[in-house]
Amino acid sequence: MVKGFLFVFFIACASVTAQEISEVEIQNNKKTRAQFIRKITEVTEKTPLDSLQLQEDIKRLRRLPGIAHAYFTVDEKDDGTYKVVYGIEENFTIIPSANVYTTNDDEFAYRLGLYEFNGLGQNILAGGFYQRDIYSSYGLNFRAPFLFGKKSGIAINFQDLTTEEPVFLDEGVADYKYNNLSYEALLLHQFNFSHRMELGANYFTETYEYKEGATNAEVPQFLEVKKLLYKLIYEYNDVERFYYFVDGFKSTFNFQYVTSRNEALPEFLIGFNDFIYYKRVGERGNWANRLRLGVATNNESPFAPFAVDNNLNIRGVGNTIDRGTAAVVLNTEYRQTLFEKNWFVLQGNVFVDAGSWRNPGGDFGDFADDQNLRVYPGVGVRLIHKRIFNTVFRIDYGYGITQNATNGFVIGIGQYF
Repeated sequence: MVKGFLFVFFIACASVTAQEISEVEIQNNKKTRAQFIRKITEVTEKTPLDSLQLQEDIKRLRRLPGIAHAYFTVDEKDDGTYKVVYGIEENFTIIPSANVYTTNDDEFAYRLGLYEFNGLGQNILAGGFYQRDIYSSYGLNFRAPFLFGKKSGIAINFQDLTTEEPVFLDEGVADYKYNNLSYEALLLHQFNFSHRMELGANYFTETYEYKEGATNAEVPQFLEVKKLLYKLIYEYNDVERFYYFVDGFKSTFNFQYVTSRNEALPEFLIGFNDFIYYKRVGERGNWANRLRLGVATNNESPFAPFAVDNNLNIRGVGNTIDRGTAAVVLNTEYRQTLFEKNWFVLQGNVFVDAGSWRNPGGDFGDFADDQNLRVYPGVGVRLIHKRIFNTVFRIDYGYGITQNATNGFVIGIGQYF
């Protein structure tokens, strides 16, 4: 009986050994460090061969800005163990960014930037932007999601943003010069492949300076307030990428608590969730959808947190044309590949952007108010480079079909969502 047990034990051990990985090789990585790839993947030497784990590692690698495509191969060695090879196709990752938006009111604004998405070969983001929207603005960003291991990192952001903001009073619309000077630090953590979190604080100073338009004795013409914002972001991500195609579901919850010592800009809570669903359609089509549900403390203030804006939610609507304390926004578009050869792709798209807002101090019945509802269908084109990260040059034209509608172009780099 003992001999029988030893025989079974020997066979079991031999079976496990035969399924063991004895070598993991990284191929074709030129900028991305092999040590970094080993750090963030789960498959290592002396672990059992697991096809599901291999597939999950590939999904993780394909999400990285520095990698355009990844795949694996498995080869059996003479001793019965296995060699795993991760093949990497890298992106070029020093990328300019550009966003340009206009309306039929001859309004013109742009933002230009330059970012490195694979700093030190470890997918560290570093860069900044310059914006011209009547006034000049700039910002600097640093993000290292794997600084403290395969699951944790930090992000640091600085911004000096100046724009002309409409303030909506009972007497009419006033134009204010708005400045936001902010410093932000966030701790980044991935719980597992699909769940991650960001937690941190933002110290900022808001300044409002009256320029022209309606006035109200209860609304100051100059206001400067120092604030502290506490932020929590929680994301569930089950999106798979194949070059520029995307498929799957992602949900991002953003919660903020903003302190203030000024009654004109009181403290408030704000939370919103973006639900994003992508679906591959045949070999050349991609259907993309984004639903944003948001609500904030319903202060009766002209400086409400949710904005209706060209570059945020409704293409063609104009630059910050309204504000509210709650929002429902739906963006849906169909992207069709019209031409593809080697690295170049031409896509066409049709879209509908629609949304509504709750007025400051109002109720949820405001969502049905014709004054708040905006629907903007439109068309666009995409020029895509398959080997340069996020190099999707987009031109969209949105045309409003609801009350007091406008129309205009929104031009930028990267898909709209």
